[in-house]
Amino acid sequence: MSDLRSTIEKPKKRRIQSAAIILGLLLLYIWGFGGIDYSGITKNAWVITGAIMDGFLNPDWSYVYRPGEVDLISNLLETFAIALVGISLSVVLSFPIAFWAARNLSVKRIVSGSGKSFLSFFRTFPDMVMALLFIAIVGPGPYAGMLALGFSAIGMLGKLYAEEIESIDPGPAEALVAAGANKLQILWFAVVPQVLPGFISATLYRFEINMRSASTLGVVAAGGIGTPLLFAIQGRSWDRVGIILIGLVVFVLIIDLISSALRKKVV
Repeated sequence: MSDLRSTIEKPKKRRIQSAAIILGLLLLYIWGFGGIDYSGITKNAWVITGAIMDGFLNPDWSYVYRPGEVDLISNLLETFAIALVGISLSVVLSFPIAFWAARNLSVKRIVSGSGKSFLSFFRTFPDMVMALLFIAIVGPGPYAGMLALGFSAIGMLGKLYAEEIESIDPGPAEALVAAGANKLQILWFAVVPQVLPGFISATLYRFEINMRSASTLGVVAAGGIGTPLLFAIQGRSWDRVGIILIGLVVFVLIIDLISSALRKKVV
């Protein structure tokens, strides 16, 4: 009898829990939308929208390449360089931290826990905030953008690297321990070969994110294509805005396709 009663009560508890979760989410959405100050569409919104669309349809093709001057290609290459150097710095810094944060390589949980807390600290800073900090330290320009992307990606890459290390097969490491290998040999011959494909895949994925972030860092004077884009928007040069956005979309799409193809080969 008691078993039958508990069997009946379990679905009731689940329904109550589900209803409470749904109600909580509904109230959260109502609270969130209630905080939005919507004052309607401005009178000149359609005029500006039409001007932007006209800029897309009639872009300033002369800005694509101008020898001896700043042009679209040079700005895109600068954006690519910021993303590339930034990811290189992230890999160098994230690699040892990942081994520190990996639970299966630590004797005590507090050691790996401190490493994970260190990575969580870096994940709290958005790229734009990190760029503002480095602009204050080293001044405006691509150098600040590169440092911002390099340090802001430590949290994400370190976490992905640590998870990859935690999922390795312990068999090869145990075999090397039985053969008398030291810790460095175990890491190099048993751990690194297993995690390397996952590390490369995570690095390429983060590089795609870096490309998108590098294109917006120029808004805060951290170099890249964002600076001329901001100036073009402020000057209402919609044909210049159009060609910059077209070039940015094409360039990022090419990078994504190349990165995706490399990840498929690696994994």
